[in-house]
Amino acid sequence: MTAASKKLRWQVFSVLRPSEPSPAARRWRTFHLTVLAVGLLAVILLSIDEFASGHRVYLRGAIWIVTIIFLVEYLARLWVAPEIPAYVDKSPTRARLHWIVSLPGLIGLLAIMPVVMMTGGYSISGADTASVFCILWILKLGLHAPAFGTLARVISNERAPIASVLIVFAILLMAAATAAHMFERVKQPEAFGNLPNAMWWAVVTLTTTGYGDVVPLTAGGRMIGSLLMISGIAVLALMTGVLATGFAQEERRREYLRVWDQVSRVPIFASLGVVTLSEIVGKLRTRYYPAHVTVLRRGDPGDSMFFISNGEVEVRLPTGGSVRLDDGAFFGEMALLNRQPRAASVATTRPTTLLVLYASDFYEIASHIPALAEAVENEAKRRREENLGREGKR
Repeated sequence: MTAASKKLRWQVFSVLRPSEPSPAARRWRTFHLTVLAVGLLAVILLSIDEFASGHRVYLRGAIWIVTIIFLVEYLARLWVAPEIPAYVDKSPTRARLHWIVSLPGLIGLLAIMPVVMMTGGYSISGADTASVFCILWILKLGLHAPAFGTLARVISNERAPIASVLIVFAILLMAAATAAHMFERVKQPEAFGNLPNAMWWAVVTLTTTGYGDVVPLTAGGRMIGSLLMISGIAVLALMTGVLATGFAQEERRREYLRVWDQVSRVPIFASLGVVTLSEIVGKLRTRYYPAHVTVLRRGDPGDSMFFISNGEVEVRLPTGGSVRLDDGAFFGEMALLNRQPRAASVATTRPTTLLVLYASDFYEIASHIPALAEAVENEAKRRREENLGREGKR
């Protein structure tokens, strides 16, 4: 494979990658979601006979276009599969085979099944099999939801407590179904005459759904139902607590790694040791700004300073001039050190990632890391002198 082909494959992979922040990738995601919405709307409208009777040709055409777009996307993703980090140590053929059987590959395959079925002779109507597969396009939304990956990690990390809760759920379910079967089978043989029917009532009651289609009539059955409802609230609350704690811990880990990656790009932090850097990472907050957005306004309170991880900002000075700062620079330190309102406005010139350090955290870090505080103060002094020089020339 030539170098040009590899470069092209990497560029296509970058555009198709869900987490890619580049403008081209964002435009692709917007286009992909728009096509998906159009396809699903066309399938839904096609199932309404009153509406479809006069627009059937257009709706079928829309579905055909959407399926062809998904087919092209599937082939493109198959081609760039060797660029996926998890498959870089495999041959291109093995990488593509692994991708085909992966969850994104299977979802992509389901998305193009209508093309295969229609090519094989199926027509597109509101009730045929091809249209049913079109509804499965909704699964592609999962590829745009990074939280699904987080959910999978949370379930993996918390599998022991989740398994314990599920075991408690199963014990309560079987015990309540058995007791209800014993108490209610004489009076309600259809609803409680066997364990599967009694288990249906137990599931409805334990999950606090309460359809009301099956209700115990005996005193013993009602007592079992009361205890089961109370137990169901406790079990569901316990499961919610486990998942909420897992999500919070996973989000903290992700944010820590994300901030660490951004901090390592700032030269003023790069020379610090790992222990010191870990202390700083815990204090910084990541903020993402699109182009031409005002970050600070003149006169705002000087309660924080900003480090540019990547991107560019324009500092609009009160003298009428402006200064541009890019990767590795920082701003807002003068107002923070002097505890004065902002003397200048700052706006992004292109998409920018900033690290925010609040005043209380800055002074806490400064007490432990004098070198960092000294570097910030020296830069603030240099900028003050530059501003004075500009005013003197005016």
